[in-house]
Amino acid sequence: MKKYVGGLAAVSAIALTIAGCGSKPAEESSGSTANKDFNACMVSDSGGFDDKSFNQTSYKGLQDAVKDLGVTEKKAESKSDNDYPTNMNAMVAAKCNIIVPVGFKLADATEKAAKANSGIKFAIVDYNGFKAPIANVKPLVFNTAQSSFLAGYLAAGMSQSGKVGTFGGAQIPTVTIFMDGFAEGVAYYNKQKSKNVTVVGWDATTQKGLFTGDFESTSKGQQNAQNLITQGADIIFPVAGPAGIGGLQAAKASGGKVNAIWVDTDGCVSAADYCSVLLTSVFKGMDVAVEDAIKAAVENKFSNEEYVGTLANNGTGLSPYHDWDSKIPAELKSEIDQLKKDLIDGKVTVASKAQP
Repeated sequence: MKKYVGGLAAVSAIALTIAGCGSKPAEESSGSTANKDFNACMVSDSGGFDDKSFNQTSYKGLQDAVKDLGVTEKKAESKSDNDYPTNMNAMVAAKCNIIVPVGFKLADATEKAAKANSGIKFAIVDYNGFKAPIANVKPLVFNTAQSSFLAGYLAAGMSQSGKVGTFGGAQIPTVTIFMDGFAEGVAYYNKQKSKNVTVVGWDATTQKGLFTGDFESTSKGQQNAQNLITQGADIIFPVAGPAGIGGLQAAKASGGKVNAIWVDTDGCVSAADYCSVLLTSVFKGMDVAVEDAIKAAVENKFSNEEYVGTLANNGTGLSPYHDWDSKIPAELKSEIDQLKKDLIDGKVTVASKAQP
């Protein structure tokens, strides 16, 4: 398992017209023609393929499969939640061999399409909550509570105000798992260092906190971040997809008083304009998991066995410190390295119930 290194390559697309809502599915193949008759397909959630977050990272996995395996790409970008059934049906009609739905919100559309089309393989990103396993559906999930634990410890160690903050896009497990891990990492730092760094925006015990209500509105993200900053937070952790960019805008506008940690992908690659305020990012290796699922389908080795990305298999972790590499004390870096080992070995555990 290799670690995600980020970036979204530019692609050209040939539109395939479909009826109904949502975007037009697009098709592309690489210079290789080894598996040109194999259609590898993807449906985004409403954040779109350029969300600088999990849709973008998952889409990179599809692009990598086109490049490495010579499969033909087809995709449908959702503009709203109402587009999911239409876009899923479009991919079925496009004779896809495997469909990769991106995100928790596509679960219902995935289940219906998979049960009605047993000959098509599905690999859904960020969802494993089906009542029973479905023979042709492979969940691709990530224990980001572990990596967010490291991020929380880092934030606590770097905070000058003694307050750090987080907000989410929606109160769903794939969001709160980050917030839980972050809060637990801060608590662990306090315990180890006899400190009292406070988390605003999320209470892991009561499971109550601050949310934008969607993943699209950068203005709401900026408002939520400003709320945290007003409460004294000098490091913020947005878990809100594109809406989280508003949080980075608020941090950058502070003139160095507030910094941030990004999620899903290396923010210094996907949102490079904000690299100067990013201590690090909590990545999920969705690109690798997606390409691996497509490869397995091409080679007739596909199974519905759940994939879980962890610190141990590099399916999740912290991205490089980039601009902050010389600013983060060597002692704190060493502590985080040791903490990662302790989490992998089970010497330190994360309590979040949102963990897969």
